[in-house]
Amino acid sequence: MSNGAQKLSMMDMPEHKYPDLKIIHYCHPDCRPLENIMRLPKDEAFALAKKLADSHPDTTAFYRFSDFENYYRLRKASDALLRSKFISLGGRPDIKHPYSFVLEGSDYLDRWFGCGKKTIVSLSSIPDHAVSFTYGDSVATYQKSGSHELVTKMMLFARIAEFENRIDDFLVYIRGKCRYLEVQVWCDLPRPLP
Repeated sequence: MSNGAQKLSMMDMPEHKYPDLKIIHYCHPDCRPLENIMRLPKDEAFALAKKLADSHPDTTAFYRFSDFENYYRLRKASDALLRSKFISLGGRPDIKHPYSFVLEGSDYLDRWFGCGKKTIVSLSSIPDHAVSFTYGDSVATYQKSGSHELVTKMMLFARIAEFENRIDDFLVYIRGKCRYLEVQVWCDLPRPLP
């Protein structure tokens, strides 16, 4: 090829180096998986938040709903900024509020959500233009700093490559820095893995 360009084989492409990466959605036992309270009309969201907070006063998964007025405002602003940053990096979100997952899971979040239902999806099944990642919880990070460190799938793969493509080493680093890597899915979801 001219100008020193090399032709890459399919196995050299980042997606093929990490074919088995999974993303996991956690759900409290008293909730339905893959529901996002922000996708409800505002009055329905507030009614559901009150119901969940009142019926689970000592449950970590719902403490944020006890002050839903502030959480709703914060989450709405956080999602808008996430979406804007993602679009600026070439993302093409299909929805306004993403589904939240975690790359390769989190024991911390499993406990946070009462060891409830888990939905597992192969990351390779999510189109590149419809998935983003943040270091740690996007809303908590936004609340602390007013911003997010958001990366695309290709940016994530480049970061993993810095760890000589060793996923486990990368995840140890992430979990030491911020417990988990949050995944935002900006499209309707493919079928979960069994």
